[in-house]
Amino acid sequence: MAEGARLRTSAEKIPEEQAQDSGSGSSGGGGVALKKEIGLVSACGIIVGNIIGSGIFVSPKGVLENAGSVGMALIVWIVTGVITAVGALCYAELGVTIPKSGGDYSYVKDIFGGLAGFLRLWIAVLVIYPTNQAVIALTFSNYVLQPLFPTCFAPESGLRLLAAVCLLLLTWVNCASVRWATRVQDIFTAGKLLALGLIIIMGIVQICKGEYFWLEPKNAFENFQEPDIGLIALAFLQGSFAYGGWNFLNYVTEELVNPYKNLPRAIFISIPLVTFVYVFANIAYVTAMSPQELLASNAVAVTFGEKLLGVMAWIMPISVALSTFGGVNGSLFTSSRLFFAGAREGHLPSVLAMIHIKRCTPIPALLFTCLSTLLMLVTSDMYTLINYVGFINYLFYGVTVAGQIVLRWKKPDIARPIKVNLIFPVIYLLFWAFLLVFSLWSEPVVCGIGLAIMLTGVPVYFLGVHWQNKPQCFNNFVDAMTRAGQKLCVVVYPQMDKDEDVSEETKEQRAPIYKPGSEDGDGDGAHA
Repeated sequence: MAEGARLRTSAEKIPEEQAQDSGSGSSGGGGVALKKEIGLVSACGIIVGNIIGSGIFVSPKGVLENAGSVGMALIVWIVTGVITAVGALCYAELGVTIPKSGGDYSYVKDIFGGLAGFLRLWIAVLVIYPTNQAVIALTFSNYVLQPLFPTCFAPESGLRLLAAVCLLLLTWVNCASVRWATRVQDIFTAGKLLALGLIIIMGIVQICKGEYFWLEPKNAFENFQEPDIGLIALAFLQGSFAYGGWNFLNYVTEELVNPYKNLPRAIFISIPLVTFVYVFANIAYVTAMSPQELLASNAVAVTFGEKLLGVMAWIMPISVALSTFGGVNGSLFTSSRLFFAGAREGHLPSVLAMIHIKRCTPIPALLFTCLSTLLMLVTSDMYTLINYVGFINYLFYGVTVAGQIVLRWKKPDIARPIKVNLIFPVIYLLFWAFLLVFSLWSEPVVCGIGLAIMLTGVPVYFLGVHWQNKPQCFNNFVDAMTRAGQKLCVVVYPQMDKDEDVSEETKEQRAPIYKPGSEDGDGDGAHA
């Protein structure tokens, strides 16, 4: 590295022409910063692309199986979509009140303190994102290789190898350019919406032909199992997981163009769109299949295509593959920003809080995300881990929304560009508590193991973050590793963007850049 051989910090200036080439959105001219390149369309692409993965194509039967009837299943999809919209509105207020990347991690940390935020980050880093990304990548490789193995399953080694190639390719795209990553997300989100649009149109054609037996009220609410409140709760839980990803835009708030307008706008557009797609795709499925056929299928969209598309049935498995490819991209993009935010607060190694001096992408955080996911690909227990921590993931949604109420009480006069009625967080928390109680009641061991995995982060926090007076040899080792990471990735600490149109109190909430050896490196009390 010629010019990049000497390490620079966020306080140093880089040549003016270099800053212009990088498109840096820094203040004062010359500092390297995250670029605001995510417009409204790309913001919608992130939300829709992360919510709609393989689930609606492959196996929407979880809701139907527990709901007990077609009619109740459709009600579950609609109600869950409405509740998701309510939760997203709460997150929208938090996103513009605490305008930092990192999503619920940043909100929980600022409201409830460093330990609570670290536990959210710990469970995400350790299990949630690596396992979810690994599973989505494996689903992609399974559908890509399916035509090559029509009479048997693809070899496990081949699936994992192709999944690894997918992860490496998309990590390279995300490291190269924010614009490239968002364009990939836009294209593949449009592709999956077109595929789902085709399913919905075929469903409408079926209805016009008179194929709506299971949509008539007397048949739609015909129970194929005894109604049970516990099973209904599980149906809502399955539906809530299907809408997972609705909060991902909050992870990249600092890269949004005009977040005070585009964050809520993207939510208002995306959540109703996904709800419409989910409901009408399920309506389309039951126009071609009976509930029993739907429950017996492991890939509902593929079976649907075989029944109605004839020689064009290949469209459906290709659609699933494209959908999951876009899902991996969206997850890599947003999860890397979570790890970036955690490192900036001093909760992860500080090198993860650095960005490339020209490309302005968080390359260390992306490489860390990719590496942790690749490690998950070589373990056979990732599906078990997902079951264990799914409960914890949902737990933190409620904690975050509860934090909105706490923040209203603790700081009533703080600047809130968006302020929703408190009835919205109350409604969400009531629904959340209902699902949480039934989760604990139906699967106490699984939920208990998930809590135990999360609590392993407590000693890590006190040893790695809270303990300030570490031995000098340890600090020297960390500093040496940080400098090596900087040289390898050509990265520096970013300069925080300072918007002139926000209040002083809102500006004070922005996290300081963490630097090795700083006295407040753990981030605790940074926003007191």
